[in-house]
Amino acid sequence: MANPIKIILAEDEAALGQIIKESLETRDFEVILCQDGEKALRAYKSESPEILVLDVMMPKKDGFTLAKEVRELDDTIPIIFLTAKSQTQDVVEGFTIGGNDYLKKPFSMEELIVRIKNLIGRAKLQKTAEIITLGDYKFDFPKQLLSYKSDNAIQLTHREAHLLFHLIKNKNAVLDRSLILNKLWGTDDFFAARSMDVFISKLRKKLKQDERIQILNVRGFGYKLTV
Repeated sequence: MANPIKIILAEDEAALGQIIKESLETRDFEVILCQDGEKALRAYKSESPEILVLDVMMPKKDGFTLAKEVRELDDTIPIIFLTAKSQTQDVVEGFTIGGNDYLKKPFSMEELIVRIKNLIGRAKLQKTAEIITLGDYKFDFPKQLLSYKSDNAIQLTHREAHLLFHLIKNKNAVLDRSLILNKLWGTDDFFAARSMDVFISKLRKKLKQDERIQILNVRGFGYKLTV
């Protein structure tokens, strides 16, 4: 029998945290529940989890601050935010600092489980992928590194790396906007679409040294990477 997926759940509402923990454990996940960001950071460092599920509003250390500190140590561990916030800038900030997904409260446990499994699957794909040549660039997907000729490699974020990987897989063909939003963001709503536009702009800047490489906006459909 496979080892259960180990999750750190940071949620300061005790009742809600216990409900989520017990629901996940009935699906054979191993859950470490922490009621503030400082305890969650200590647990991350000592427990080697496979994924973090973080409430945004927490005492001592909020979820965004915790995610920033984790990203300084680990660029690959998946992070899901649980949030009651719905402002565009809050959601975009969560993605920009390294979050991989978010769920607005209230949410269904089935939706949370699907998103956890999706992110774990992507993380496993990343570990088995090879180095990819893209024009004059080398893209080390497992390490999330992008290098141009003999220049030093630059570190991509988890989401940048996965978005570039899917663009390359669909090179010279249109990458369906809704499909990739649902696959990488877990939703194709307005907030996720805004976030994706930001990440596309970042990738364009990082690939600009090879003028042959373009990421085209195919209005109404998605994006196309051409070389």
